[in-house]
Amino acid sequence: MLYPENCEERLGFGEIKHLIAKYCLSPMGQTMVQKMQVITRFDQIDKFLKQTNEFKSIIQNQEPLQITAFFDIKSLIEKIRVEGSYLLEEEWFKVYTSLQTVFSVLHFFASRPEVYPTLEALFEYLPIEKGILRSIEAVIDANGKIKPNASKELLAITSSISQAEQDIRKRMDSVYKHALASNWVADGSLTMRDGRMCIPILAENKRKLKGFVHDESASGQTVYIEPEEVFNLNNKLRDLEFDKRREIVKILITLTDQLRPYSSLLLSYHGFLTKLDFVRAKALFAIEIGAEMPKILKTPETKLVNAVHPLLLRSFKLEKKTVTPLNIHIDAKTRVVVVSGPNAGGKSVCMKTVGLLQLMLQSGLLISADPNSEVGLFENIFADIGDDQSIESDLSTYSAHLTKMRFFVERSTSKTLVLIDEFGTGTDPQFGGPMAEAVLEVLNNKNVRGVITTHYSNLKLFAGNTEGLENASMLFDNRLMKPLYILETGKPGSSYAFEIAQNIGLPEEVVRLAKQKSGKNENRLDSLLIDLERDKKQIYDSKVALANQQNKAKNLIAENEKLRDFLSENKKILIKEAKQEAQNIIKNANKLIEQTIFEIRANEADKIVTKTLRQNLQTELERVRVPKEKPQPKMEVKNENIEVGDWVKLTDNDAMGQVLEVNRNNLVLAIGDLRSVVKQNRVHKISNKEAKKVVQQSFAGRMTDAVADFRAELDLRGLRGEEALFEVEKYLDKAIMLGFPSIKIIHGKGDGILRKLIRASLKTYSQVDRMEDEHQDRGGDGITYVYLK
Repeated sequence: MLYPENCEERLGFGEIKHLIAKYCLSPMGQTMVQKMQVITRFDQIDKFLKQTNEFKSIIQNQEPLQITAFFDIKSLIEKIRVEGSYLLEEEWFKVYTSLQTVFSVLHFFASRPEVYPTLEALFEYLPIEKGILRSIEAVIDANGKIKPNASKELLAITSSISQAEQDIRKRMDSVYKHALASNWVADGSLTMRDGRMCIPILAENKRKLKGFVHDESASGQTVYIEPEEVFNLNNKLRDLEFDKRREIVKILITLTDQLRPYSSLLLSYHGFLTKLDFVRAKALFAIEIGAEMPKILKTPETKLVNAVHPLLLRSFKLEKKTVTPLNIHIDAKTRVVVVSGPNAGGKSVCMKTVGLLQLMLQSGLLISADPNSEVGLFENIFADIGDDQSIESDLSTYSAHLTKMRFFVERSTSKTLVLIDEFGTGTDPQFGGPMAEAVLEVLNNKNVRGVITTHYSNLKLFAGNTEGLENASMLFDNRLMKPLYILETGKPGSSYAFEIAQNIGLPEEVVRLAKQKSGKNENRLDSLLIDLERDKKQIYDSKVALANQQNKAKNLIAENEKLRDFLSENKKILIKEAKQEAQNIIKNANKLIEQTIFEIRANEADKIVTKTLRQNLQTELERVRVPKEKPQPKMEVKNENIEVGDWVKLTDNDAMGQVLEVNRNNLVLAIGDLRSVVKQNRVHKISNKEAKKVVQQSFAGRMTDAVADFRAELDLRGLRGEEALFEVEKYLDKAIMLGFPSIKIIHGKGDGILRKLIRASLKTYSQVDRMEDEHQDRGGDGITYVYLK
């Protein structure tokens, strides 16, 4: 039960209906929206909410469910039921279009069994009679017109009409050309008059052409004549048109008679589409306001989490502002929440949010709150909002409030939700306060649930000392003198009357006199509330600052752990690369020694040659020997501002790198292909010009070493085909990069397979000029010379 009659309008539910109706595709759906009402049966509410939630899921998941074209066919179905009546072409087309939508929707759900169970229940016992569609399709085309072959008779008539039109056109063209050649024709071409094709003839020549005058121009200089020769043909054509019309009516009557037994089923299809349009509109509105399905309770209680007023949300979206969410809990222990606080602080919005969301939920609508919210069901919703004074009933504002209070006291039960705005106002506070307290005590004894807003101190004190009542306040920033729109339960709030008055510029003398004239107790209570709120705000700010510091400490610890892991991993990489470099040095040294021994043997240990080779060997070994670390003089490092991208040099060696990251006193450097972390006091900043010069010198040195180490000979004997091709590819790239004119590849003779593979691969390189076999005395076709461009 809702009280008073305008309860829905006062809470904004009428506007909600209006917004939902805009999403409907049909007037039937809009009618269902307007008929929405508050219900109290748990199973019905649960079903309606689940239907809306499932359709919302269909839309958000972009499922291919198309509900775009259907009509209000209820009146047409009622027409079908009457014996002897029939539907016209356009009416059958509306029925056909609506049925197509019905079967498309049924196919959608049939292909997804049990995915949307609550929506499937809408057509659980609805038979699928596609024979209706086939019957209509046999008669009506895709444009809503009768098909020429709807019957044999219609096809024959249509063919005759077509032939008659051709005959008329031929005969008319012949007469028209003759009249034109004879200069009888006025300006213009063939035209229609009274449904007959006529020739415009000059008035002075009208006796020269035999026929019937159907019309003349306004000036009388032109007459429109139907030639006598065409007259009989036109009469025949008109008779055929009448025959066609009679045949079409006959076909439509037959179709109507054929489908009349299905009129009840057609009504069911129509009802199904109407319900689906209604649910679709509710789902689209839910998406617009971010509504969710809360947990529904059978008991009269409410726990709203992050709830927002849907109308306020829409309004703020247009202004690109955000709504502060509401959190409130009403149950058997905390039955009535008494909300106090400053004017324009959000008390009324808080109360209306609770009331409107309750109306929406008990009407089968999803609500704009967190899905973890819990909302129970109420048998009665009573609201006293706004000024209901009435001249006709001779009721003042206070009398109107008292009339409602009498109704509340008489009709309220434990399953009643009471919403009262500015409780006790409208009369002398000395009497209005106690009267409001008495009404509140009686309502509390009846175990009602509710939200009440007030400025009266006696109601705040009463709520603080009475079981079942709970004080709550809308927070206010008394430093900035602005409301925060946050509901805090557990304590009452000050009205901040004097502070707000002072803030808006009311003279200090007026404020001082007002404080003197107000009661000491009221002043003392208000001051205590302000001091309490100020202290609580300071504690809250301290807690926030402490939490920020704790988060900062956690981030620093995580950063240090990450840096430690990075250093550990970097250390492993450096050791691995150092080992690899040492192995390469040893390998190259061994190759050099073996080559020297081979050449000594080849020259049969000639003393001069041997001496020269040993000197070369010593020189090369000195070059590849790892130099001992020399103690570096410590450099005085200035506190330079080193940033990401700068080039730096290590003070204890000549290594140079670029800064990738700056983490307090640690720098992450890119030293060649390595990444290293060093302390900032171990490096000094160098200019980009100096860095570029060092890099160029390093590159030139590496190129010189590469040329010295490169041998223009590659031995592939003993390798498999894939391995040999891989080595050839690497070797050829290096030879091209170093600019060698030719290379020698030793692949051996064998069966010649490796030779073919290598040469086929070399032919794919555009840098290869030609290939030749080695001289027969030095290996023949077991060696290939490759000449590069």
